[in-house]
Amino acid sequence: MFVLVVGGGKVGYYLAKELIESGHEVVLMEKDRGRAEQIADELGSIVVAHDGCEGRYLGEAGANRADIVTAVTGDDEDNLVICQMAKHHFDVRRTIARVNNPRNEALFRHLGVDEIISPTRMVLGSIEQDIPVHELLHLAALGGGELEIIEAHLQVDSPAVGRTPGDLTIPEGCSLFAVVRDGNPLPLRPDHVFRTGDKVIAIGRTECEELLHEQLIGSSS
Repeated sequence: MFVLVVGGGKVGYYLAKELIESGHEVVLMEKDRGRAEQIADELGSIVVAHDGCEGRYLGEAGANRADIVTAVTGDDEDNLVICQMAKHHFDVRRTIARVNNPRNEALFRHLGVDEIISPTRMVLGSIEQDIPVHELLHLAALGGGELEIIEAHLQVDSPAVGRTPGDLTIPEGCSLFAVVRDGNPLPLRPDHVFRTGDKVIAIGRTECEELLHEQLIGSSS
């Protein structure tokens, strides 16, 4: 498999190195000539010292035959431009982009980037494991990031305790689908009565979270 990596920072360097050691064909583009020469001294002649945002250089690096183009520079705008050119000018089958600002994720998906890697989102997900139980916990993104799997840990003062799913006002675009009780996953039935300590698993759109929080956790005010 031929992978074109754009961005010779630490992420791009180690990515290229791992791919080479796995037996893949790799070209790494880095616009800073000094950095490019440094990488070339370590990895060999796979380095192209040009700006991947310029189509002619992307073409010279082999984008027209790449199986994957991955843009991992430190600049979100550059990464988006690189993936757009790879997809629409060179017909690259799969594009992967590093997204530093989570607010840019929706734009990247809307414009057809196949896969998004967000270091900020990954760290945030780890931090959320320690978020107090009076908050919703984001477990995973689905549907290209448009949907989230969410967990709510019901406490004694939760408005959902003692009620059934039908008693709750679940926002449109959101669905409750399971409960974890005493460490055991249970399907959510219409007659299920929520208890203190239940972990309710839901799937929904981001805009539904405020009302879902009110129904399962309580008002945040």
